[in-house]
Amino acid sequence: MTQEESTPKLHVDTDWKAEARAEKERLAKEEQAKAERGEPPRAGELPKADFKALVGMLASQAIMGLGAMGDPKSGRVVVDLPGARFSIDLLTMLEQTTKGNLTDEEAKELSQILAELRGRFVQISQLVAQQPAVAPEAAATPTAGGRLQTPPPSPS
Repeated sequence: MTQEESTPKLHVDTDWKAEARAEKERLAKEEQAKAERGEPPRAGELPKADFKALVGMLASQAIMGLGAMGDPKSGRVVVDLPGARFSIDLLTMLEQTTKGNLTDEEAKELSQILAELRGRFVQISQLVAQQPAVAPEAAATPTAGGRLQTPPPSPS
C-alpha cells in the first residue's frame, strides 16, 4: 500500500452547511419576530442580551434591596439599602457613560427608571430611619451583612 492509499480521504458535504445556515437564519427571523411582537421568552430560554435587559436586571436588584422581596421563612421584609444604593449608582454610571450613544427611547427609559428608584430609595430610607422611634419592638433588626429585617405586618 502506498502512503496515498493509507491516508484517509476527507469528504466535506456542503449540503449540511447550507441547511445549517438556512436553519440559523430561520431561527433568527423567528426570534426577531417574537421580539417585535413583545413576546416573552419561553420557559428555560434567556431573554435577548441587550441594553434593556441590562437596565432591567440592575433595576430589579435595586427594587429587591428596597424591600420588594420578603424572606419566605420568616415573612419579614428584607431591606438592603447599601445594595439598593449600589445598583442605583451602577445605573447612574451607565447613564453617564452611555450619554449620546443611546436611542431616545433607551435614554428616556433609563432616566425614568432612575428617577423612580431614587424616589423610592428616599422613601424607604426615611421609613427605616423612623422605625425605631415608632415602636421599639417592631424595629428593624440587623442581619448578617448589615441588612435590615422588619417584622411582618401585624394583623389589623
